[in-house]
Amino acid sequence: MNNTILLIPEKTDIEFEQIVAAWTHRGGQIRRLGKYWIKDEELVRSKIAIYGNQAFAFVLAQIYGVDLLSPDDTLIASLEHQWTKRSITLSTVGQISATAFPVFIKPVVPKIFPAGIFTTLNAFLQATTGLPEDEAVIVAAAVAPITAEARGFVLNGHLIDLALYEGEADLTAGALFLTAFIREHGHQLPAAVIVDIACNPQTGWFVLEFNACWGAGLNNCEAEKVMDCIISATIHPASPADLPAGESSQ
Repeated sequence: MNNTILLIPEKTDIEFEQIVAAWTHRGGQIRRLGKYWIKDEELVRSKIAIYGNQAFAFVLAQIYGVDLLSPDDTLIASLEHQWTKRSITLSTVGQISATAFPVFIKPVVPKIFPAGIFTTLNAFLQATTGLPEDEAVIVAAAVAPITAEARGFVLNGHLIDLALYEGEADLTAGALFLTAFIREHGHQLPAAVIVDIACNPQTGWFVLEFNACWGAGLNNCEAEKVMDCIISATIHPASPADLPAGESSQ
C-alpha cells in the first residue's frame, strides 16, 4: 500500500481530478485542503507530497518542513544557441532600454509581473510599477511564428511523457530534440522537472522554459505516466536512520 499522502487544493479542475484518479489507482491517499495554512498534526507525522499553485505549495512546504524541487529559471540564459534558437540574457528592470522592444520579458522571481512580449518600454514599465530597478528579469528575443508548444515531464534524466498543448508539429522530432537536451544538460536540472519546448518552421524545436512538477499543469500529458515526477518533486529531509554511519542531517 502506498503511504504517501498527496495534498491538493480543495477546489480542483479536470487536470487535478486526473491526478487524483491516477494516485488513488496506485493506492495513494489524497487530502483536499481548504484552510491549508492550518497545521494538521496527522500530516506532520506522515509522508506527504504537494501539488498545487505556488502560494498553496510554498505555505505547505514551510508548515510541514519539506523541500520543493524547482528549476533554476536563469539556466536558460546560459544555454547554447542550439537549444534556445534565440538570444536570451539576464538583466534588470532598470537596464531595459527603449531599443530592446519588441521583446519577451519574464521575471526571475515567478509571477511578480506577467511574462510576455512587450512592444514598448512604457508598456513594460507599467507592468513592473513598484518593482526596484535591480529586480532581475530574463530577456529573450521574440520568436515568430511558433507553430507548436509541448510539455515534457522529466525524471532522473529520462523523458517520461511529452504532449502537445498548443498547435501542431512533429512530436517525434520534438522528443528527439528534448532527449538530446536532457542528455547534454540533465545534470543542471532537478531530478524531477518540466521542460517546455516550442517549434518554429525555420529553426525547428527549441527550449521554451522550465517548470516545477509540483505546480505545473499536465497540458495533455498522462497523469498515470507522470505521477512519479509529481510525487518526487516533494523532498523530505533525511532522518538519522536514512544517513550513512557517521553522517549528520545537520
